[in-house]
Amino acid sequence: MDAASRPNRLINEASPYLQQHAYNPVDWYPWGEEALEKSRREDRPILLSVGYSTCHWCHVMAHECFENPEIAGLMNEMFVNIKVDREERPDIDDIYMNAVQMMTGRGGWPLNVFLTPELKPFYGGTYFPPEDRGGLPGFPRLLQALHDSYKSKQSNIQNVADLLNHNLQILGQTPDLGQEPGLAALDRVIEHSWHYFDAANGGFGGAPKFPPSLDLGFWARYYHRTGRPEVMDNLLFTLRKMAAGGIYDQLRGGFHRYTVDAVWLVPHFEKMLYDNAQLAQRYLEAYQLSGDPALAEIARETLDYVLAEMTSPEGAFYAAQDADSEGEEGTFFVWTPEQVAQVLGPERAPLICRAFGVIPGGNFEHGASVLHRPRTAAELAQEFSLTPEQVHEALPQARQQLLAAREQRIRPHRDEKIITAWNGLMISAMAYGAQVLGQEVYRQAAGRAAAFILERQHQGGGLQRIWGAPDKKGSAFLDDYAFFIAGLLDLYETDFEVNWLRAALSLTEEVEVSFYDHEAGGYFSTPQDHEKLLVRPKNFHDLALPSGNSVTVHNLIRLHRFTENPHFLSRAQEMLSRLQTLMVENPRALTHLASAQEEFLAPTLAITLVGDPADEILQDMLAGIHRRYLPHRRLVVKDPRAGDDLLALVPAARDYNQIQEKPTAFVCLDQTCLAPAQSREDLDKVLNNLPQGA
Repeated sequence: MDAASRPNRLINEASPYLQQHAYNPVDWYPWGEEALEKSRREDRPILLSVGYSTCHWCHVMAHECFENPEIAGLMNEMFVNIKVDREERPDIDDIYMNAVQMMTGRGGWPLNVFLTPELKPFYGGTYFPPEDRGGLPGFPRLLQALHDSYKSKQSNIQNVADLLNHNLQILGQTPDLGQEPGLAALDRVIEHSWHYFDAANGGFGGAPKFPPSLDLGFWARYYHRTGRPEVMDNLLFTLRKMAAGGIYDQLRGGFHRYTVDAVWLVPHFEKMLYDNAQLAQRYLEAYQLSGDPALAEIARETLDYVLAEMTSPEGAFYAAQDADSEGEEGTFFVWTPEQVAQVLGPERAPLICRAFGVIPGGNFEHGASVLHRPRTAAELAQEFSLTPEQVHEALPQARQQLLAAREQRIRPHRDEKIITAWNGLMISAMAYGAQVLGQEVYRQAAGRAAAFILERQHQGGGLQRIWGAPDKKGSAFLDDYAFFIAGLLDLYETDFEVNWLRAALSLTEEVEVSFYDHEAGGYFSTPQDHEKLLVRPKNFHDLALPSGNSVTVHNLIRLHRFTENPHFLSRAQEMLSRLQTLMVENPRALTHLASAQEEFLAPTLAITLVGDPADEILQDMLAGIHRRYLPHRRLVVKDPRAGDDLLALVPAARDYNQIQEKPTAFVCLDQTCLAPAQSREDLDKVLNNLPQGA
């Protein structure tokens, strides 16, 4: 950014990503009618550039190309240049990312796509260097070639654009009704996972390596039903490998986006809210299944990181932290042996360097090392002639000192957008953390964030996606509704405030009105009154986030279990039936839908506690329920002194009353009710005798 230069139109945008480009010499437009009309009027193609504020390679291309006056001059002369923040406009990103994947077989960010004035793509890619390099064309040469082709080979350009546009229309289609959902498809998903599983390092495939959050969630549900030991082994193996790797911030906690290698060592250092929300929940589930306290500690540290560094004063959650600081990727996070010795002293430094893999020459750039945990406490104890207890004592103190020293460094940029969808994911994670770990601070955090979204971002008859400058808020997408509804349901099963359940039902009604395709089935990604784009997409496939359709299926099943409204269940069944073929053809792309299918096929485990919510016996029984992995439960607390608000939403609660005016737990599996329990011990006996998979 050149502070002395004149800003372009992006200076008036709320997006941190667009603001980062406000002083480029490029004549950037935000997406909108002004730019689109200029392209049509002048018959000039559009260069659409999409990224996000914490994207390292977006920064690299910006510095190499968009800050270069000569390259900017070519862009301004030949194209109408539009910048889009993918986190603000996932609809635009989704359409044109699919186009680039069709053209090149790969995708990512920065995303650079060339469009006709009718918004049809005819060429695209991701990062382009300023000159020919590594098999990639230099950006200036590419700009000139595409400009010349557009002027002299209009029919060729139009043919490519029309073909891509035809193929993109599939994004708005829903498969026809197929076979009924069954267990065989779930076996297919698990076997497909094992085909690509990395038995040496956990997760899938080679470099780069992303945390497989959705696969891990499905494995937990599948293991709960089948008890297959290899599923549990691979689940725990992957989680432990990630926790010991550089993808995990060994000092503060929390996960980076991915690693550039296959062994979870050297990360791309940005931290995304959505990754940390999903992974915190995966570690909590694994703790419930295994009882391993080390897994609970990773979840705790991840949630604590979010509270410390990613939470706004009002209680909502920020979007991301950058990979770069001081103009370099990872500078904030990496260490040399000399830096460790400077903080800890020469006597303690060798043990800590060994414990965290800080080596002479480094494992990263400039002789620095990414912290990881290559050795166990027992191995360290043997090497340094200590007891394991002494090692366990030394490490936490050293971590605190190193973290305190790191806090004095120049911090990476933080993207302070408040995105409804991602907040919904973190509300779920915080609520789950409150349940499993019994921490009130997580319950409060989930409640504050949910209240913020309902009070600030649900105005004018609809949900908003981004909180920022009031005139920049846009209508929410299906993901925003679906993830937030899921968060409200998780929060209800944490503190049992009826308003959360009521809000979830109300928002689900909005989803049915604004997103459901009443002609072909399925849910559109955009609301019915949204800007008309090249196609109105429907997203069925999972990426880093679960698809909005699969989360909606989960929500419908859960809402049916609360309300017993048959519409919710029939809608979920219809969606699953339509997607069976897709699930079998591309199992890992619909993993979260497979989790929903596990839920659909499982018997309903309805647990109702009746009594004063503050009663110690009731709280003890509730803690026993929360400590167990019961993915198909419907959990309700009925206060006999309260009014009929709960009964209006959960009709079955009318049938349950205290016995002898003491707190009582009722457990029903499908249409069979088991013996009531009035103590934690008695309730444990009931839950211990449930059939596998309940």
